[in-house]
Amino acid sequence: MLDAMNPEALGAELHAGVRELYPICRSITGDGLRASLRILGRTVPLTLHEVPSGTRVFDWVVPREWNLRGARLLGPGGEVIADASRLNLHVLNYSVPFRGQVSLEELQAHLHSLPEAPELVPYRTSYYREAWGFCLSHAVRSRLGPGEYQVEIDTTLSDGSLTYGELVLPGAEQREVLVSTHCCHPSLANDNCAGMVMCAELARILSGMKRRYTYRFLFIPGTIGAITWLALNEEAAGRIAHGLVAACVGDGGRLTYKRSRRGDAEIDRAAVLVLQHAGVEHDVRPFTPYGYDERQYNSPGFNLAVGSLTLIHGPLSGDCSRGPAPPSTNQLRTPRHQSRLMSGAPRVPGLLFLGLGLGLGLGAAATRRR
Repeated sequence: MLDAMNPEALGAELHAGVRELYPICRSITGDGLRASLRILGRTVPLTLHEVPSGTRVFDWVVPREWNLRGARLLGPGGEVIADASRLNLHVLNYSVPFRGQVSLEELQAHLHSLPEAPELVPYRTSYYREAWGFCLSHAVRSRLGPGEYQVEIDTTLSDGSLTYGELVLPGAEQREVLVSTHCCHPSLANDNCAGMVMCAELARILSGMKRRYTYRFLFIPGTIGAITWLALNEEAAGRIAHGLVAACVGDGGRLTYKRSRRGDAEIDRAAVLVLQHAGVEHDVRPFTPYGYDERQYNSPGFNLAVGSLTLIHGPLSGDCSRGPAPPSTNQLRTPRHQSRLMSGAPRVPGLLFLGLGLGLGLGAAATRRR
């Protein structure tokens, strides 16, 4: 099956998936998240779960549902400073609704920018603290003059539900391999539209193969989604023998595997084995509690053997507006590297096949250990 694949066509297909997902305003709840999961559901048959607002999940609570209808910031002369319909990062994610006129001094307390990267629009959230705000490039923010600014933020924050997608592919064994990716970030191509389409395609490929392990794919909002799944699926979590979190897999940086908290679990040995034979530059790092949902899966109460696979480019790779580049530039952000996920280069999508290799290489890693 793998030999029959056309890497260039598959790379173009994945890039098209990122382009379709990129404009949608996603969050940890809401219609944008649902729409994105339905798009992924065209690749693999996801089951969508709805968990009501207010549900206690360990010592967390599922928040109220947030939806964006529109948001604009107008200058003293009526000029448009920020418009979420042009770039949804312009509105503080989970911003409460607000409409009115404010002075520049008052407005500044509600603006977010990156002085160290003045041309980029940051991604900022306020999930658990009610606030309103806008995200601007620092270059635009520094040019704002005195006067009255019109704020128009049309959002809803009300009881609803948290949505996540799940697919289980039965294998010869009940023991499971978990593949998890977060789906809550809005227009961030690398973090994590790329991870979403890669995991959906990985699930599609595995669905047509003979499987030793059962594979469970989770498409979840970050942090609260993993906590929610663990709280509501403790029995299923006990069957997870190996796991992988995929995030930021479309950038041009160095392939990086972060070990599970155990450090020498079979998934860790499989990752080292596959990376050693992959012929690509890579790093293997120890577990830290900073990152993505591997933090939740590795928490002491569960201590699941879950590592993470990322492409590390730089400190801003998941922080700000970077759209998917045209296929001819071969990269989400810069043409310097041939993106093994996004471009259709001869070895693409390498991360997808590395993920597949991690799953299928577990038996070899265990044998080599013995």
